[in-house]
Amino acid sequence: MLSLSKLADIPIRLHREIPDSVALKQVTLKKEPTGEWFATFGIEVDREPPQKPDPPKNAVGIDVGILKYAHDTDGHAVESLDLSDERDRLEREQRTLSRKEHGSNNYEKQRRRVAECHADLKNKRRDFLHKLSAYYAREYDLVAVEDLDAKGLVELDGNSRNRAGAAWGTFLRMLEYKCEREGAHFVAVDPAGTTKACAACGVSTDKPLWVREHSCPSCGFTADRDWNAAWNILSRGITQLGAGRSESPPVETALPPGTTSVPAKRVMEAGSPTLKREPSGEP
Repeated sequence: MLSLSKLADIPIRLHREIPDSVALKQVTLKKEPTGEWFATFGIEVDREPPQKPDPPKNAVGIDVGILKYAHDTDGHAVESLDLSDERDRLEREQRTLSRKEHGSNNYEKQRRRVAECHADLKNKRRDFLHKLSAYYAREYDLVAVEDLDAKGLVELDGNSRNRAGAAWGTFLRMLEYKCEREGAHFVAVDPAGTTKACAACGVSTDKPLWVREHSCPSCGFTADRDWNAAWNILSRGITQLGAGRSESPPVETALPPGTTSVPAKRVMEAGSPTLKREPSGEP
């Protein structure tokens, strides 16, 4: 039961229990387009964040994209979440709504169905992003990503729908605060040239977007284009984190053999791109 001063006692269903040890600071009520009400609790936790390992011993670089949502230096190529069925349903419900008389009871019922479709899309996407970001924050001491202008990328011509659906900005924000919570280093690096530069020797080579393999004309190193980019991101992250130090962080930088394609469904079900099932609970 939620007791609001000068309002009422409202029966609620908690997403998860609020610990007795925290201080409740504020409550925000919000009505969704579906007609559902949600209460968001702001709490103050009296604890110090975990100490970040310095230097980090377990590091990962992540390159995000469209064909594969995330490609990391440990050889995981996480596929994008397939929401085609949900989008088809949304489009059908929107067409039905357009044929209803605006302001009628039938129009209001159909408007709620459309709102429920939007909410279903949003919830499934955020669940995927929460679980993927939580995995990287828990498993690594250092997480290096590109400092992307996600809004600017969406505004570019061509394929903007897929870029918007990818929600890279949301994923990176989740990853940043979860790394802080878990005591991991989060480093966002300059994305310029991460795809062109060879991760083995550093020589830059231009290649069109449709070429998905990196092949260095200088040293002969070949690898998946995004995997190569992920290693460049990690290398820059290590350098950026170690700026001003006399020694380099002792992070393994040898290129691992092979890449494993990981269905987004595995991340949704297990909370991890690996076969190991992660512990249940808040992502």
